[in-house]
Amino acid sequence: MSKAIKTYEDLLQEEQRLMQQLKSQEALIREDLVLLKEKFKPVAKVYSVLEKMATRDHTGPLASFGIDFSIDLLLRKILLARAGWFTKIFVPFIVKNYSSHIISEQHRTKIATKIKNIFNKIRPRREATS
Repeated sequence: MSKAIKTYEDLLQEEQRLMQQLKSQEALIREDLVLLKEKFKPVAKVYSVLEKMATRDHTGPLASFGIDFSIDLLLRKILLARAGWFTKIFVPFIVKNYSSHIISEQHRTKIATKIKNIFNKIRPRREATS
């Protein structure tokens, strides 16, 4: 407060000054938040990867089953055949979780379409005749 408020005009001027000060401080806070976001981008990327390793995406159960089965076969039976029990449990768990996030919904639909086409080639559907 610069001077004592004696009149209504002084009050309006003080309100205007305080509003300008508030706007400038809000702008400063916004700039600081943008800088903080930029600073923490690498941390956010690391967190995202760790989150993908710890959680599983359940959007495509058929694709998830295929991925889980192939990872079990490849990792547990072939690559980690001589590894310890902890490694045989922990590594496939992490790989399954991460791979479920990597395969996006578009890839899942492409995979499902390819599987459907393979089955249609093996055993084509009969057209309904009436």
